[in-house]
Amino acid sequence: MTEVVIFAPSPVLTVTVEDHPDGPEVHLHAGGQGVWQARMLQRLGVDVAMVCVLTGESGRMLRHMLGDEGVRVVAVDRTGRGAAYVHDRRGGERVRIVETGGEPISRHDLDELYGLMLGQGLGADLVILSGPASEDALPADVYRRLAADLRTGGRRVIVDLAGDRLTAALAGGVSLVKVSDEELVADGLIESNDAHQIVAAMRAMHLAGAETVVVTRASEPLLLLADGVVVEVTTPTMEVADTSGAGDSLTAGVAASLARGSGVREAVTLGAAAGALNVTRHGLGTGDAHTIEKLRELVRLREFGAAPTETLTLGDLAAKAHE
Repeated sequence: MTEVVIFAPSPVLTVTVEDHPDGPEVHLHAGGQGVWQARMLQRLGVDVAMVCVLTGESGRMLRHMLGDEGVRVVAVDRTGRGAAYVHDRRGGERVRIVETGGEPISRHDLDELYGLMLGQGLGADLVILSGPASEDALPADVYRRLAADLRTGGRRVIVDLAGDRLTAALAGGVSLVKVSDEELVADGLIESNDAHQIVAAMRAMHLAGAETVVVTRASEPLLLLADGVVVEVTTPTMEVADTSGAGDSLTAGVAASLARGSGVREAVTLGAAAGALNVTRHGLGTGDAHTIEKLRELVRLREFGAAPTETLTLGDLAAKAHE
């Protein structure tokens, strides 16, 4: 059976209040980027192991919740305050009541987490490195080290990161990076979501260490750079219930397909279909494989127009964006 291992440093205990005819309805789930990716991978028939830190009372609850969903949990257990949030959706939109990223991971716990991740990742068909719940949870350089060590062991590594963590992972070398145009703007790598600026940033990320680059652009076609060619990937326009988690579903779809031996373009079409389905649902990282396959038939690819000939580094792009 195909297995994907996800590095999810700090999964989140989520509490969501929904409206119901008989009164407020409270839902508790495991959440966070790695969890949503794991959930979609399972929908697509892939076994998932999650390497993480589980903290305090929320961590004990998360272990049971993840186990009940069929995720194999490999965790460092510690005391303290874990990552959690409370959202109120009774008005139709998410209203943030409480959010906490939990406590930073200590050096001792980080050493143990790193060892667990290497042990699991080196035996996997594919590895995803996902982000933590808070910016200060762990040093960004951990992603460089993990990417480099896993690649040395012959593993394919996908990252769904931004900022310093993305820069660090690229320095270690990755098989595929997925990032949004909004994240590229926030990182100062592009000024706007102009397609040619994005393509230049994609080429810079390739030079920095990514074999393949995928950039999502909200309602616009996503862009794929693979084997030196940039392709626009258009998904069917769906009625939106909640856009949260769509990018994580896309990443999971790509990972599921690559882990089974598909080519990059085939993998991205499956990921695009998984992301398209996710926006029609309130549950993050949810959907069924049959519907995703049907939507996949509606995904269209075409080669992007003339790409810029100038080759730029990430540093060059950041400087140009600030000129």
